[in-house]
Amino acid sequence: MIGVAVNRQGDRGSALSGYCVLDLADERGVLCSRYLADMGAEVIRIEKPGGGSARSPFFWGTNLGKLGITLNIELKPGQEIFKRLVESADVLVESQPSGYLEALGLGYPELGQINPRLVMASITDFGNSGPYQDYKSCDIVASALGGQMYVCGEPQSPPLKPSGNQSCYLASIFAAIGVLLALWKRRTSGRGQHIDISLQECVAATLDHVLVRYFYEGVVAQRQGSLHWNGAFRIFPCRDGYILLSLFQQWETVVEWLDSEGMAGDLTDEKWLGRENRLKHLDHIIEVLGRWTKTHTVAELVEQGQLMRFPWAEVASIPGLVNSPQLKERDFFVEVEHPESGKRYKFSGAPCKLSRSPWQVGGKVPKIGEHNMKIYHGELGLSKAEIETLVKEGVI
Repeated sequence: MIGVAVNRQGDRGSALSGYCVLDLADERGVLCSRYLADMGAEVIRIEKPGGGSARSPFFWGTNLGKLGITLNIELKPGQEIFKRLVESADVLVESQPSGYLEALGLGYPELGQINPRLVMASITDFGNSGPYQDYKSCDIVASALGGQMYVCGEPQSPPLKPSGNQSCYLASIFAAIGVLLALWKRRTSGRGQHIDISLQECVAATLDHVLVRYFYEGVVAQRQGSLHWNGAFRIFPCRDGYILLSLFQQWETVVEWLDSEGMAGDLTDEKWLGRENRLKHLDHIIEVLGRWTKTHTVAELVEQGQLMRFPWAEVASIPGLVNSPQLKERDFFVEVEHPESGKRYKFSGAPCKLSRSPWQVGGKVPKIGEHNMKIYHGELGLSKAEIETLVKEGVI
């Protein structure tokens, strides 16, 4: 099969207009390619033929704005078609097990020969080297082995997994950054490169103070529940929800506020003026403040606290988040119409706003194989008869 030059359309006002991305990722990297689509790239999601037609909300949220084709790259004809797609692609995002594509003759050394300008991001559990390279893993395993889980939870309780697929989302974000850096480097070098992303390393890279304190102070961070690691903030219950309070900022002003309501207890004593003594007896401080917050609504404390320039905040419930006036004003959420039911659903929108090359969340989710004709016939030049034969053979 002979490759053909492809004219990529896309949104000419977006940052990645004119770029083509092939998406072979599962939950480990599917958000990476979604972000590249938001940035204006033409993203072609490749799925194996014969998959179910069901599309979960998770699938919708991570595949907005993509094109969808079916292709079995485990069959020889499918591999040849995939290589043709690679000829005109700028980026390949994949999260297959380490060594899987190499065994099919589709590793980066082979694909880089076909298209030297190709940027390939491989997102795996432990990367493409090391003793854990072939270990089985998932998001929760990456959280455990990356150190994240160890520091989450209550002090006297077992480690706690953070909500959602945080390990996979981190990997997708780092992969997207790597892709953008590689594309920028390609502007001067003329060549693409391979990006090796490890879920475990992405988790370990975002441990904030934990590793810094261990390396420089020898301190092993402990689980502290709703208390910030340095004692500066804590979550407290109110009459109708939860609030995040700064514990020591403008201490005397806070104590005066409590005292005016008869809730300060012994905090008016001079012995509490020293920060070190307050830290030493933090449990007592928390007990007194907790009794006080339970007598107020969240809104009362947040409004007054913000007027006094305290960095206090409501711990937003999910309905509260969705109805946030701040997010509404900035049009953060986008509505997408279900292609079959016609119902409209909301999803998270662009996490950053670019004034000249806007990040725009796509409004459509591809059906399985929806764009087979557009890609295979319109872009690769296969005849309808060739496409019908490939369908019968289970290639597409």
